[in-house]
Amino acid sequence: MLLLLGRRVPLSFVHRLTTCCPSSLSRPVLLSSALIKLRAITRVTHSTVFVSAASQNTGTMPERRPFVRLPTDVYPVNYGLCLKPDLIDFTFEGKLEALVEVTQATNQIVMNCADIDIITASFAPQGGEEINATGFNYQNEDEKVTLSFPSALQKGSGTLKIDFVGELNDKMKGFYRSKYTTSAGEIRYAAVTQFEATDARRAFPCWDEPAIKATFDIALIVPKDRVALSNMNVIDRKPYPDDENLVEVKFATTPIMSTYLVAFVIGEYDYVESQSSDGITVRVYTPVGKAEQGKFALEVATKTLPFYKDYFSVPYPLPKIDLIAIADFAAGAMENWGLVTYRETALLIDPKNSCSSSRQWVALVVGHELAHQWFGNLVTMEWWTHLWLNEGFASWIEYLCVDHCFPEYDIWTQFVSADYTRALDLDALDSSHPIEVNVGHPSEVDEIFDAISYSKGASVIRMLHNYIGDEDFRKGMNAYLLKFQHKNASTEDLWDCLEQASGKPIAAVMGSWTKQMGFPIIVVDQEQQGDDRILKISQKKFCASGPHNGEDCPSWMVPISICTSEDPKCTKLKVLLDRPETTITLSGVSPDQWIKINPGTVGFYRIQYSSSMLESLLPGVRDLSLQPVDRLGLQNDLFSLSRAGMISTVEVLKLMEAFVNEPNYTVWSDLSCNLGVLSSLLSHTDFHEEIQEFIRDLFTPIGLELGWDSKPGEGHLDALLRGLVLGKLGKAGHKPTLEEARRRFRDHVDGKQVLPADLRSPVYLTVLKHGDSGTLDTMLKLHKQADMQEEKNRIERVLGAISAPDLIQKVLNFALSEEVRPQDTVSVIGGVAGSSKQGRKAAWKFVKDNWEELYNRYQGGFLISRLIKLTVDGFAIDKMAAEVKSFFESHPAPAAERTVQQCCENILLNAAWLKRDADDIHQYLLQRKAPPV
Repeated sequence: MLLLLGRRVPLSFVHRLTTCCPSSLSRPVLLSSALIKLRAITRVTHSTVFVSAASQNTGTMPERRPFVRLPTDVYPVNYGLCLKPDLIDFTFEGKLEALVEVTQATNQIVMNCADIDIITASFAPQGGEEINATGFNYQNEDEKVTLSFPSALQKGSGTLKIDFVGELNDKMKGFYRSKYTTSAGEIRYAAVTQFEATDARRAFPCWDEPAIKATFDIALIVPKDRVALSNMNVIDRKPYPDDENLVEVKFATTPIMSTYLVAFVIGEYDYVESQSSDGITVRVYTPVGKAEQGKFALEVATKTLPFYKDYFSVPYPLPKIDLIAIADFAAGAMENWGLVTYRETALLIDPKNSCSSSRQWVALVVGHELAHQWFGNLVTMEWWTHLWLNEGFASWIEYLCVDHCFPEYDIWTQFVSADYTRALDLDALDSSHPIEVNVGHPSEVDEIFDAISYSKGASVIRMLHNYIGDEDFRKGMNAYLLKFQHKNASTEDLWDCLEQASGKPIAAVMGSWTKQMGFPIIVVDQEQQGDDRILKISQKKFCASGPHNGEDCPSWMVPISICTSEDPKCTKLKVLLDRPETTITLSGVSPDQWIKINPGTVGFYRIQYSSSMLESLLPGVRDLSLQPVDRLGLQNDLFSLSRAGMISTVEVLKLMEAFVNEPNYTVWSDLSCNLGVLSSLLSHTDFHEEIQEFIRDLFTPIGLELGWDSKPGEGHLDALLRGLVLGKLGKAGHKPTLEEARRRFRDHVDGKQVLPADLRSPVYLTVLKHGDSGTLDTMLKLHKQADMQEEKNRIERVLGAISAPDLIQKVLNFALSEEVRPQDTVSVIGGVAGSSKQGRKAAWKFVKDNWEELYNRYQGGFLISRLIKLTVDGFAIDKMAAEVKSFFESHPAPAAERTVQQCCENILLNAAWLKRDADDIHQYLLQRKAPPV
């Protein structure tokens, strides 16, 4: 599954445990209408709970009630499943005929079941008499049901039959309804699924654990004018005898697979189709009338399948793959085998109205989900503890795939800014957690769909790939997939295969990165002896509040690479640092050469150079002899050290001024992000305008060079850079940029000259930031008129830039209106909180005032965590940390407990940073403008 972490969301799930009443009536009993009306969203990721110091490094969650996995005395071999959804009343009827194996005699069968009413259940041993179940005992909190039988079921095969009913909920999990509007303006609903992690049990009673695999024969009874899809191809479609308006659609038998990967969709869609070079039928399903917008994803998917087949040396095992855009979808996308579901914005591209960053996002998400068809679907984690392997791996290889399809994207440099530095920032907190976390109860699973599982997971796999080398890495991956195909595996199984392929101590090295939280800071000093450079290198745990100085300091097995100015792209020496410190001699390095640790910024650690080493690297930033990714890494490390109080922020501002000749988009993007953090911090002072002036001075030269209009021969990265720079200048109040943005906005609204898609975000942001109620009304009108979800989202994200208090309130009210899809409300509120000091206060008050409705919608999982983080992370006053903590003590949000803890920690870190450095920053900003004496 793809989360939307920041740039994307970590997605995950919510589990609302509602009561199912067993029904002894012959008529299906529908769940209460009150439950149907709850508009809870769910299924995005992340979060955990307050962790005691003792449990921090052990990879365990805090104590919870005991959780027991399902008994193994009965297991499924094949599920025969027929479902009949009612798209008007939002209910469904189901029939399950499961071929099961009884391994030891028992008079009960325990399965997972949630929000489902079982009408009848029976068991027929092979060649024996059918036995009716005499009782259904629902354990709602554990989402289980126990079927009791009057006599023992004997060892051997048999058929379990269950008739049941359920609701098509509006919570974006399980079997749910998704709202869309027809071209005639009529509101209709599709029936769709989202089962990861533990929601297949909301669609049918099942053994809903990843290691209990079976085959599936699925049939759907649906209105004859609707499209019906599932994991496999259709093998039969015939009229339904009881109703001439319905048809029964049967699908081919699936391979052996886990329940969380089963999927079905019933709705109205158009599609585009192609064949991959290895003969797989690929379709992209779009809303009716928008088939054209599926072509880009189709092109990516048809290139990607053969790429993975070649990379893994294992063919894609199904006859077809469908990619489908779902209107209401909490995550970014979900890798259901053969039927991958997406948010519309993660799949649809309009050649005229989609910006370059959207194309790149679609390419990455398609790459991520298709990687799971092998890594996750063919070989599945044994239990959710190993989820990180699924998600970290897919989050790494999506970049490998996009780099193959679109080398012009320079995507690996973007990885460092998008995933690697984000993971370092989160993992430096005391409230982080190890990559591998022991989880039990479903409600704990939600908490590990976060930036640690995804972005740190991807970063350590990138480091591992670099340490092993591509050839041995692929050899090990192939052995792993072949050994465990159609089975389940754990993290250690992959390490074994990679160890055998490479002959390197993979398990020992990787254990230090996955089983303990955090990462080291590598401290480096040097001295010259003749033609030799002697390096003294040491490691200690890096903390956001400064280096770890406690007794029992953890240590890591750190692969370290070193290059010199002689050839900045070529590694001169590789060592494995497996102790607290070491000394290394580099021969043949003359005194005038600089030394760079971690070329390519691959190792997952921060670096602190001695001042002379740092001094010698700065010319490499100015003359661009350092690689872009290393220029970015150097600046990002120093920024992080300044926040931790290890160097002065003034040193970082001086370094930033050295980037005036910088041509690279991703380097500017990271600089821009860090300046945004600083600008937000300094909004709590009376010299906020001075940092705006610093931003204007830094970005003006590149802004003038790029101009407003694209030039012949420019590519993807130029378009991204132009949008970034103009948005930064406009927001900081650069007058010429503001005037030009207003002129172009007027022409766009009047229909004289439509804004190119890549300029819309910066222009919208600039005119709103310096706009009035008229500007806001115009923007809301554009939002209403927009036909594409991408354009609606683009507007939603920038509305918060408006400055007047009454208009800020209007935007917040708009966030909860029917105009905004439930999964997008969070980004509107977050946009308000992130744009100004006033916005932050107003957004926090709004969240507190509307907590009941917001919590009801998002209940758990990723969106509630994301809402909290976006709203409060930017505060910088000690007392706000206490206020936030106290609010969530009286309004608990279990799936966001760790997020709350991380936010409180960040607020205290911000406050300390401000106290420590504000005066020095102010003095520096004043004196850099003072005329020379």
